[in-house]
Amino acid sequence: MLFEAISVFPELFEPYLSTSIMGRARRRGIFDFSSYNLRNWTRDRHRTVDDAPFGGSQGMLMKCEPVFSAVRDVSAAQHTKPCIIFFSPCGKRFDEGVAERLSKEQRVLFVCGRYEGMDERVYELADETLSVGDYVLSGGELAALVVIDAVVRLLPGALGDEMSAKDESFSDGLLECAQYTRPADFEGRRVPGVLLSGDHSAVAQWRRKNAIERTARWRPDLLAKARLTQEERQLAKSLLTHLKADFESGSK
Repeated sequence: MLFEAISVFPELFEPYLSTSIMGRARRRGIFDFSSYNLRNWTRDRHRTVDDAPFGGSQGMLMKCEPVFSAVRDVSAAQHTKPCIIFFSPCGKRFDEGVAERLSKEQRVLFVCGRYEGMDERVYELADETLSVGDYVLSGGELAALVVIDAVVRLLPGALGDEMSAKDESFSDGLLECAQYTRPADFEGRRVPGVLLSGDHSAVAQWRRKNAIERTARWRPDLLAKARLTQEERQLAKSLLTHLKADFESGSK
């Protein structure tokens, strides 16, 4: 899989994508990455990529001419057409489902904004516009890295253990269960006994129930779309009822 990024600061990507899981997966050829400096598509001696907005406003906007030129040239450089992604607060909320869908693409091209945003006309180039959350970043590079990381983890061989990605939070619509390691007793805080029992069936049942409990407590909004059996859905409903009662009694 090939990821590409057009950015005013293309050097921001390499440190992260050359390290740890991303670095190992890249060296194994599971994915590749190339970045391009948007200033290479400017025509003035100052290599200007931004200008003041019409109508008057604070800050500067990225100009549409270099963005159009860069996207067209980079897209045409290979036979496979890229899935072109822009970032915007107006975009679709990025989640595990979007990551899974993007992991099926052969080529993804990110266009990373800076300053106060982009000329609105550039968004017609996008195959998809995403948002990574309701907050403001200094640029789209971090957002692109978030997407790349989430997608690469889903690619076969990226994590080494093929079950790792399947067991993580959101893989089946739930938060991941609580995890523990040695020591079994830390200052009186004991690990749940079932995890020390050696009974793999009991451990699996505990983990599943715990994942449902944690999701009901911390992210109840996920339960509606989670892949649950009828019995598990009844458990979730009961947990939500108890949590609501506890909240209401505590607020009185």
